[in-house]
Amino acid sequence: MTVLKQSNAFILALFFCFLTSCRDSAVPRPRGYFRIDLPARGYVAFADSLLPDRNLPVTFEYPVYGKISNEIDINPESGWFNIEFPPYKAKIYLTYREIHNDLEELTEQSYKMSVKNHIIKADAINEQIISNPDHRVYGILYNLKGNTATAVQFYVTDSTRHFLRGSLYFAAEPNSDSLAPVIDFFREDIIHLIETLKWE
Repeated sequence: MTVLKQSNAFILALFFCFLTSCRDSAVPRPRGYFRIDLPARGYVAFADSLLPDRNLPVTFEYPVYGKISNEIDINPESGWFNIEFPPYKAKIYLTYREIHNDLEELTEQSYKMSVKNHIIKADAINEQIISNPDHRVYGILYNLKGNTATAVQFYVTDSTRHFLRGSLYFAAEPNSDSLAPVIDFFREDIIHLIETLKWE
């Protein structure tokens, strides 16, 4: 009789073991992001004729899927213009300045806008030196990591007369994980712009 009770207790315990082991435990899944289709790369030459009121003494190649604009700027003397990418809510803001013994001030402003203004939010800020003696193009490309308002900024100059500053912004809440593929894509376009840049 005792053996029978023990075997029933064992079978009952085994039955409960099977019941509880077959359940799926809830596991939180990582957050997903929509897939972003990026365009095929292609470039077109920027010419001053695209902004006839600007008189910009600079040429470069910019993406064919970008649109040159200066819609928010009413002052032709300012040297402000943009390359817009409406499907991606992205803009490369560009500012051209002629140097008048103020190169140090211009580079300090660029440093402040690229590093000092974003150092609190940035996980890291990497600087890449730009040096193209053949075209007299020198400067720094800033790569900002983390949930910063901008991920890529740069300035280039010939050190005597010309100065061009640029920054990539998105009209979206900063999220480095979801924006990473698009940031990497447009970073390559900015590098191409710098590599093809010439002063007139």
